[in-house]
Amino acid sequence: MLSISLAPDEYITINGDIVVKVSKIARGRCFLAIEADRDIPILRSSVLERNGTPPPSCIKPNLSHKKPSH
Repeated sequence: MLSISLAPDEYITINGDIVVKVSKIARGRCFLAIEADRDIPILRSSVLERNGTPPPSCIKPNLSHKKPSH
C-alpha cells in the first residue's frame, strides 16, 4: 500500500483517470474530493462493513483504542 502525505489542494491520480484531491483538513478530519467515472463504485468503509463486507487485506485493524491486556 502506498502511504503519502498531502497538503490541502494537492492531489494524486490513479491510472490517469481517477483524481483524489485533499479539499481541506479541519477538526481532525481530512476532506477528499474524488473524480472518477460513474461506473467506478466509491464507497465508505462504514457502508461496506455495515453490509458485511470485510475490510481489504491491506487494511490493518486499528488497535489504538484497545486497552492493553495484563
